[in-house]
Amino acid sequence: MASGSRSIPVRSEIENSYKWDLSSIYGGIEEWENAWRGVAESVEPLESFSGKLGDEASCLLGCLKEIDRVSLELGKVFVYATMKSHEDASDGEAKAMADRAMALHVRFSTALAYVVPEILGIEESRLASFFDDLPELEMYRYHIEQIIRKKTHVLSAREEELLSGMGEIANAPELIFSMLTNGDMKFPSIQDESGEPVELSEERYYRLIRSKDRSVREGAFKGIHDTYGSFRNTLAASFGSAVKESVFDARVHRYGSSREAALDGGDIPLSVYDNLIEAVREGLPLLHDYVSLRKSSLGLDELHMYDLYVPIVEEPDEDISWEDAKKTVLAGLSPLGDGYLDVLKEGFDGRWIDVYESQGKRKGAYSWGSYGTNPFVLLNYNGTLRDVFTLAHEMGHSLHSWHSHKFQPPVYGDYTIFVAEVASTTNEVLLMEHMLENRPKDRSFLLNYYLEQVRTTVFRQTMFAEFELKVHRMAEEGIPLTPETLSSLWGELNRDYYGPDIVVDKEIEVEWARIPHFYSPFYVYQYATGYAAATALAEGILTGGEPSRERYIDFLKSGSSKNSIDLLRGAGVDMTSPEPVRSALRLFGEKIEELRKISV
Repeated sequence: MASGSRSIPVRSEIENSYKWDLSSIYGGIEEWENAWRGVAESVEPLESFSGKLGDEASCLLGCLKEIDRVSLELGKVFVYATMKSHEDASDGEAKAMADRAMALHVRFSTALAYVVPEILGIEESRLASFFDDLPELEMYRYHIEQIIRKKTHVLSAREEELLSGMGEIANAPELIFSMLTNGDMKFPSIQDESGEPVELSEERYYRLIRSKDRSVREGAFKGIHDTYGSFRNTLAASFGSAVKESVFDARVHRYGSSREAALDGGDIPLSVYDNLIEAVREGLPLLHDYVSLRKSSLGLDELHMYDLYVPIVEEPDEDISWEDAKKTVLAGLSPLGDGYLDVLKEGFDGRWIDVYESQGKRKGAYSWGSYGTNPFVLLNYNGTLRDVFTLAHEMGHSLHSWHSHKFQPPVYGDYTIFVAEVASTTNEVLLMEHMLENRPKDRSFLLNYYLEQVRTTVFRQTMFAEFELKVHRMAEEGIPLTPETLSSLWGELNRDYYGPDIVVDKEIEVEWARIPHFYSPFYVYQYATGYAAATALAEGILTGGEPSRERYIDFLKSGSSKNSIDLLRGAGVDMTSPEPVRSALRLFGEKIEELRKISV
């Protein structure tokens, strides 16, 4: 498979070695069907524990263990079907499987609606005696403590059952967005640097928007955003519905806001979110300085939004092969030790990764899996340096999952969203340091790439977070989320963040409609906090020797067995303070000056 191919191939044209191997979960559709039926038959018996959890310790333990058993198989059913549907959005059978898996997940959640209310109904002294009576229950102590922590936000068993039954409806806005943007939406063709037509896609956009040919950048920018703009009413309706669902869920669970509800899931103080926006707002002069450097380096009278991504230092003229990408990542992550690298090689050799873009394949990249599977990575690898960093990033997620699953029981096998981006971004920071040291001829380009990482991961994601906060507050105040309102807010934030030395083109105002993460409320801020934490952790790994590395690997092994803030403190960084963000931005300022001196 050549990464420079002009047309997007169908999946059958790609060699199996470049596709993930889902047979490690199920041997085929029939085996998946059997597993689906097995889970379906296990759901109703779970309800037999209803009304009995406070009777004796053995009932509570038996229920929790059975939940673990069924959820493990359900996770496999759900992951297999959903990833099959991501291979090709036009595959009706896979789409139907994914729908059935989602429906089964809703049935499972609905059947368990009684669990939390019943645990909360157990008298405190009686619950304490359960742990004395049955030491095996101790494993679930932290899990139960987290349930009790949210006591004021839990409804009656019947009310929670009704809300759980609405799971498929609540998921509809994201599903509509995905089907529209991945399956139905068609982008135009533009002329590339040679004057040849090239069909636009989200994946190709990231290559074209970095083109040295300004007309190509402008064409790609307008082609993508004009297409989204033509669907702005539908996309505003789907996004607005997702926001309203988030607001509704927060209100019925007696939270002060949808943001409070979202952050409470990971026990994250609201001050962490506020500190991030405040620290980044303080640092906006640094971003304005970088924009000014970009404008002068490119020799432009006017800097436009489509000029933000082109390297201001000429990119090395290379199409990085898949094999070279893997070798580079292995070398860059060597400070994490041989044990980490062994698992990384297992992922490379064991077909965890779906490498190349194909027609109908889900755009972007992710790492996924369940407790009962190895991790999997979806890529749309196109041979760029960005793709090499994406590989390191997604394998960071995967190895975090691998360690958590291996060293934690199912109840703590997954990690919270707050720490989810830390391991992935630590990998990126380590890879960057490796490249800066080992590719001196490319230092200027790598510095530019580093600055772009901070711009897009810290500044841009914080802008996203501020947009989300404002949009959800508007919905909470009953202000309609029209395409015009959303676009006006997006334009205003872009002008604030990027400053006076850039033309904020009208087309950028619809960019909010492109962001899939907005369908997971208050997720994106964690890219910025994760980057700040990762910068501090990577510095510790590189300078602190074996103790720092061991603390970091222990963090990877911990899953959700502790509070996220405490897990990061144990690894060496305190995210309740704005200092990690400020420190990352100070380093950003230093790199700007270094690049300015080299460029003069």
